[in-house]
Amino acid sequence: MTDATVLLQVTGLTHRYPEQAQPILEAVSFSVTAGEKIVLLGANGTGKSTLLKILDGLEFPQAGSYAYRGQAVTHRSLKDKKFARQFRREVGFLFQHPDAMLFNPTVSEEIAFGPRQMGLDKIPERVAHWANALGLSAHLDSPPFRLSGGEKQKVCLAALLALEPAVLLLDEPTANLDPRSTGWLVDFLQDLPMTTLITTHNLSLAGELGARTLVLSEQHRLIYDGPLDSLLCDQDSLLAANLLHRHRHRHGDLEHRHYHSHEWD
Repeated sequence: MTDATVLLQVTGLTHRYPEQAQPILEAVSFSVTAGEKIVLLGANGTGKSTLLKILDGLEFPQAGSYAYRGQAVTHRSLKDKKFARQFRREVGFLFQHPDAMLFNPTVSEEIAFGPRQMGLDKIPERVAHWANALGLSAHLDSPPFRLSGGEKQKVCLAALLALEPAVLLLDEPTANLDPRSTGWLVDFLQDLPMTTLITTHNLSLAGELGARTLVLSEQHRLIYDGPLDSLLCDQDSLLAANLLHRHRHRHGDLEHRHYHSHEWD
């Protein structure tokens, strides 16, 4: 791992919302290098979505720093048109709820919107390519709001991929999908060449979504950074992150306790 390959650098990042007494993220540090597939694990409320918003330049921390390709991402730096243009094209964020991202009259216009705003070339070809890749070709003239939840998710993803980003940030992308759609999305994401950082609290999916795992605890700190296999053997970290619980089981007259992972997606 060399400095030249580092895309995202988070250092001592702390963030607090005005209405909350405690930070939603506290002293979080990690780096992401080009080509990595990373899963961000944590129970609800641990700050996963907030962290992705910061990485996409939608929120700014009260303390610590965040840099993209060595350039600090701040209110001030995003006022620089050249850097903002590069950043907005290269870092894509897929919201958990696709309705928050859809506003164009047709699927075709939705996919074309980003490339058109960025002044990219071959827009019809980009639309056709990603519509085909995500199984949306039959819906190009349809209003996005008429599509199913899974189809809306695909439209949002196509709109991001049409920009050919370097980094994809995906917030609980399987949360609203049925099992068949979940399987399709997992396979699709595995084949993408770009760097991905995906949030989930579903341990059974984590190994399919990334090779490296970051874990946020309920104290909003990063408590693990490493391979999933090692994490699954670390009950203390899993319990601290509320990704594991223990309860009683009955089998006839026999009763015993054992651990279960949380799979709430």
